[in-house]
Amino acid sequence: MKTLTLPSYAKLNPYLRVLNLRKDNYHNIKTIFERISLHDTIIIKPRKDSKIKIICNAPGVPTDSSNLAFRSAKLLQEAGRVDCGVDIKIIKRIPVGAGLGGGSSNAAAVLTGLNKLWRLNFTRKKLARIAARIGSDVPFFIYDIPFGEGSLRGEKIKPLVNLKDIVLWHVILMPKIKVSTPLIYGKWDTFSGLTSRVPDAKILTLALERKDFPLINRALFNSLEEVSAKLYPQVDQAKEKLIQSGLKSILMSGSGPAVFGICSSRKEAAALSDRLKKGRTLFKVFAAKTV
Repeated sequence: MKTLTLPSYAKLNPYLRVLNLRKDNYHNIKTIFERISLHDTIIIKPRKDSKIKIICNAPGVPTDSSNLAFRSAKLLQEAGRVDCGVDIKIIKRIPVGAGLGGGSSNAAAVLTGLNKLWRLNFTRKKLARIAARIGSDVPFFIYDIPFGEGSLRGEKIKPLVNLKDIVLWHVILMPKIKVSTPLIYGKWDTFSGLTSRVPDAKILTLALERKDFPLINRALFNSLEEVSAKLYPQVDQAKEKLIQSGLKSILMSGSGPAVFGICSSRKEAAALSDRLKKGRTLFKVFAAKTV
């Protein structure tokens, strides 16, 4: 029986603007996704029966039907009228509830892997439609691109082809807490209007293309950062830690609480992450690059 082993990459959001609450209680947003080298590993093994089984090394990750990887397999099973099952082993490295898209990435890796394993030959567009039923971030990972622009709930993806050769290095600080994305968006409805400075996503795209770090610094934006920081002071503590380390381009990713800083080189990212890991810290520390 053939077994597939796949990387499941994390993402950052160097831009996330919440526009409005929709009638379905989701929010319309404009975001830029960046795929980074921090990743989980997904191991997919076919079963002779029709069961779907999730195995994960991380405590607290559900292994029942609430797991997004399980939902992926189930939806693809139904869409492809497949009568065989699968064992899905998830080796977690991406922190859970961090704003780094770990669960969404796992779901996309399972869709991509099972499409190949079950020889369904679904197009990327069809997989993306299935992915959108699982979660707003899932379609981005289907497209296998380093940068993409997301609209509507975030599920409508436009590949940013002008950024296909851009590689950024990051240091990421993850406070040792979990944040509920629905809670943060719900609070945004209460707090919205607090932020006056809203740069255009096109400015950030241009800045990234030119690797213009001063402009990148001014164009980074996340509507949810102020909300998450009000509820979780660890967000501002992580930002302050990166500021003290000398970084200038710093932002919370997604709904948080992970905070990232953009470094000038691999060497700077490695040295800074090593230094932060040695100190007594309230944060998990990662170095990662665009992939």
